[in-house]
Amino acid sequence: MPLRKWIDSANHAIEGILHAAKTQRHMRYHLIAAILVLIISFLVGVNWDEFAILIILATLVISVEMINTAIEAIVDLHYREFHEKAKVIKDVAAGAVLVTAIGAGIIGYVILYEPFKKFFYKGLEIAKHTESDVALISLIVVMILVVMTKTLFHRGEPLRGGMPSGHAAIAFSIWVAVTFISENFVLSLLVLIMAVWIAQSRVLVKIHSPLEVILGALLGMSVTFFLFKIFT
Repeated sequence: MPLRKWIDSANHAIEGILHAAKTQRHMRYHLIAAILVLIISFLVGVNWDEFAILIILATLVISVEMINTAIEAIVDLHYREFHEKAKVIKDVAAGAVLVTAIGAGIIGYVILYEPFKKFFYKGLEIAKHTESDVALISLIVVMILVVMTKTLFHRGEPLRGGMPSGHAAIAFSIWVAVTFISENFVLSLLVLIMAVWIAQSRVLVKIHSPLEVILGALLGMSVTFFLFKIFT
């Protein structure tokens, strides 16, 4: 079925992200840096245009690192022993990552210089944001943390199995966000029931263990709650 094919394609694509994160420590550094950029940008209150630029830069650096990983895999497949051309290919690919990272760092410095200067002279004033903005950032942070956590346990596929349950993490993140945004008990209860149903379904179909689902739910709830408390 088309939906099943799309899920399988997405699973393979995310598996590529996980492979890069598992095998390349620089990829893990880039993911951590992406989270830090999100949080710091929210803390200092950069405008949305600057925030979009920072997100594009983070995405570009991560994408180039993944391309570099793919190139290294192709080279290793064709050159089983040391070869000067193989070295050149790997060096050039790694150089592309370095150039991209340096460029991203320079632009990030230009954008964040004034906010950081203000921080050193006047102290940190945490910028406040709309609840919908915080909900979006919470989802992004939760998804990145799910990917990074799965790389530590080396189990399951991105959308099927592994520690923690990404479905549970996202479902309970949405529940916390809806609770903060709506301040409506009935709506919050309905979304909570949905989140519990999603989490339970992952166990019933034997995709996740109860522990994986519980830890996923705790991850989604805690991160979202923490960000809402800070930024709203």
